[in-house]
Amino acid sequence: MEKKQKATKRLESAKELSKVVGEYYLECVQAKQKGKPVGWMPPMNGAIEIFYAMDLQPVFPENWSPVCAAFGLTPSNFEVSEGMGYSRDLCGYLRNIIGYVNGPIEDRNSPLGGLPEPDIILSPGGGCIPVMKIFHALERRFKEAKVLKLDLPQVAIEEIKPHHLRYAVSEVQRLIGFLERETGRKLDYDRLKEAVELSDKACALWDEIMTYRQTIPTPFSAAEMGIMFVMVTRQGTQIAVDFLEKVLNEIRQKAKMGSGVIEDEQIRLFWDNIPLWYNMGIFNYFEKMNGVVVAETYSAAWSLRLDAKNPIEALALKSLKSYSLVSCVSIVKREEMVLKACRDYAIDGVILHQNKSCVPITLGQMDIKRKLEEELGIPSVVINADHMDERNFSVAQFQTRADAFLEMLKERKQIARPQ
Repeated sequence: MEKKQKATKRLESAKELSKVVGEYYLECVQAKQKGKPVGWMPPMNGAIEIFYAMDLQPVFPENWSPVCAAFGLTPSNFEVSEGMGYSRDLCGYLRNIIGYVNGPIEDRNSPLGGLPEPDIILSPGGGCIPVMKIFHALERRFKEAKVLKLDLPQVAIEEIKPHHLRYAVSEVQRLIGFLERETGRKLDYDRLKEAVELSDKACALWDEIMTYRQTIPTPFSAAEMGIMFVMVTRQGTQIAVDFLEKVLNEIRQKAKMGSGVIEDEQIRLFWDNIPLWYNMGIFNYFEKMNGVVVAETYSAAWSLRLDAKNPIEALALKSLKSYSLVSCVSIVKREEMVLKACRDYAIDGVILHQNKSCVPITLGQMDIKRKLEEELGIPSVVINADHMDERNFSVAQFQTRADAFLEMLKERKQIARPQ
């Protein structure tokens, strides 16, 4: 196994993802060429549907980082940002995008054409600190762009109160006013309602796809996780709905036929934390010993059902909740989420990715490890790595730990099996 390895995709619909990705980035480049306003923003927020409803082009610099990792561009981008004084201890997303915008952004020969420079920057006042710092750096880099600094309360989902929602609604309204002034375009509320309805359909499809992973054997593994691309970039569009319907139809048929990811599924695994974007093939590694990663923490972040009857409030609530699903979750809540998933998906073992590039999502893993053993009798193994920087990943160490862990899990199941 090498440090850089693509995942083996078995879903025919997932194999179409490269076309979906290519068309999105082509659309971004062409928008700039045609004079359509281009806005850079963080993922997981209510601005996406507003942009599509106003025929503006949303671009997600954080999402560009996994693309760079997949194409092997991160080392050169890290070289630029580290040359500027950014420490290797900082978030890989941050170091990659800062290196990119201060390095090869002008190179139109970049894979997928690269990113067009922003006309608008939505600089968040919420979410994880590195994301906020990314946008502070982008403000300095693109001085001609119009900047709107948005704000959101940092509050856990279970603690959201009416006054938090009212404030978030006022921020969405402020965003709409800003976009109308700067672009000269008026928001069509019927189109916005349609975009919110499409987002809700995409989320419903996503939830159903994830539910089918509970099937034994599972028809869909973490190796296919790239399909979440449409949940990041295409929410509010028919494109996301059409693509996810294809995925769902194929998975439903596989589940009906009892067709799993591998021929002899014996070990069902859960992955905690962000995947290794430069080596998605790591998920296939477990298959050599009949293991399949059937669920993961990250997939929970991409589904938030929306009430299209009140689209402004729906998008405000989405903005409040989205980051809380991943980076603003208490250790107790994270324990609950992981343990519930392990019950729902009949998990035999858990892989805890101790992620150097994302400390907030890594915090509490030792507590989760203890809870898994004490409450469910499920063993876990810690894998030291980094979702963006391959220099922080040892293939040999991973293989040693993974092999020993899978052997132990198979032995446990053999002992537990009735004679």
